[in-house]
Amino acid sequence: MSTSPHRSGDLEGRRILVVDDDPTVAEVAAAYLSVAGFVVDVAADGVEALRRLETLAPDLVVLDVMLPGMDGIETCRRIRAGGDTAVLMLTARTSADDRIVGLEAGADDYLTKPFSPRELVLRAQSVLRRTLAEARPEGPVVCGGYRIDPAARIAARDGEELALTAREFDLLEYLARRPGQVFDRRRLLQAVWGWSFGDLSTVTVHVRRLREKIEPDRSRPRHLVTVWGVGYRFDPTGEPPGEGGAS
Repeated sequence: MSTSPHRSGDLEGRRILVVDDDPTVAEVAAAYLSVAGFVVDVAADGVEALRRLETLAPDLVVLDVMLPGMDGIETCRRIRAGGDTAVLMLTARTSADDRIVGLEAGADDYLTKPFSPRELVLRAQSVLRRTLAEARPEGPVVCGGYRIDPAARIAARDGEELALTAREFDLLEYLARRPGQVFDRRRLLQAVWGWSFGDLSTVTVHVRRLREKIEPDRSRPRHLVTVWGVGYRFDPTGEPPGEGGAS
C-alpha cells in the first residue's frame, strides 16, 4: 500500500500555515502537506503566526496547542476574532475537556499527538472542503425570521446579520433546511462535518456556541432545541419547546 499523501485536485495550491515550535514536527507536517499539493508556510509561535496570517492569508492554520509565549488556544481565539480562517489544532492532551477548550476557542477540528502524517493530510483536506466558501447549488434558506445565503455565506435573523464561524454557519444552514426534523449528534457529525466517526462532543460544543448567537436566552433555547435522548431540531418560529432544553 502506498504511503504517499493523496493529492486532491480541488484543493491543490491552497495555502496552509503550520504553527509548531518543534522543528521536527513542523518539518514532517510541512513535507507531507506539500507532497499532497498544498502551499505550506511555517511559524514557530503564536505571535509569528498572527503576523504571517496577515501577509499570507492562508486557507488553513495547523496550530499546536503547546506554544511558547502565546499558547495555541489564545492564538486560535485571535485568529477567529480576525476572520473565518480554518483552524486544525494539534494537541498532546488527550482529555475531552482539553479538546473542548480548543473547539470553544473556534477550532474546526483537532488531531492528537503523536499523529500519522497521512491522517494530518486527510484531516486538512476534510476541514478545507467544509470551510472554503465555494459556490453551492442550493439557494438561500428563508424560514421564520431567518435568511441564510450559502453563496454569500451570510446568515441573518430579522434582517440583522449573525456573526457565525464557518462551522456554525454550516450547522445552522443544515438544520434550517430541515425545520422541525430531529437529528442525533452522530447524524450531524456525518452531515455537517463529513466525519463517519469522531468525538460527538464536537457537535455539542458547536450547538452551544451557535445558541449563544441565535437564542435570546441560551439557557432556555427556543430555536435550536434539544429533544432529550434523541438529538436536536431547529424551530424557526421560536415557539416554546415542549421537551427541549439546553445541551
